[in-house]
This record gives sequence, structure tokens and C-alpha cells, in this order.
Amino acid sequence: QVQLVESGGGLVQPGGSLRLSCAVSGFAFSRFGMSWYRQAPGKERELVAGISSAGGNTNYADSVKGRFTISRDNAKNTLYLQMNSLKPEDTAMYYCRGIGTWGQGTQVTVSS
Repeated sequence: QVQLVESGGGLVQPGGSLRLSCAVSGFAFSRFGMSWYRQAPGKERELVAGISSAGGNTNYADSVKGRFTISRDNAKNTLYLQMNSLKPEDTAMYYCRGIGTWGQGTQVTVSS
């Protein structure tokens, strides 16, 4: 069955970095675009970044442009989100999404 499993979240100080991973199984990962979303407490889930099937095209929410980088390794069926210069407002549960399926999420907390 289709599975998306996120990892890499945690507690980090403002200005710090984290790298999220999303391990995918159950479908032809290399054929589909993928996305990262996040949801903060009391807020709606929002798109953070997206990437095309081959990785050549990416898009970002204005709030993360220049700080976050989405990438993928199709040989490893894995999606990544490199997050730099983290801010307290980046605190949220982060989810990967592909072919209409969500992962379980990984918590990112940015706090001193």
C-alpha cells in the first residue's frame, strides 16, 4: 500500500536548521510531483513547497522562499525539505503529500 513516512523534525533554536525526509513506498515515486505542507495549531494546513517528478521545477510559499529548499532522490524514493534560518513562526507539524496521500507528519518546533 502507499506509505509516506516523514522524519527529521525536532526542537531547534531560532536561526537554526533542520532537514526533513519523507520515505515513500507503494507507488512509482519518480513519476509524480510531491509537496510539503505544514499546519500550525489553530491554523489551516498550508502548502510550503512543491517539486516536479524529475525535480527540475520547484515552487515555494512566500514565507519560506530563500530559506527552505525542497529536493528529491528518485533512486531512494525520498523527498527532502532543507530548512535554514528557522523562525518561531515556522513551528508546525510538517507533512509530505503525493498522489493524494498524506504522511503522518513530523513536528518542528522553533524556540529558544
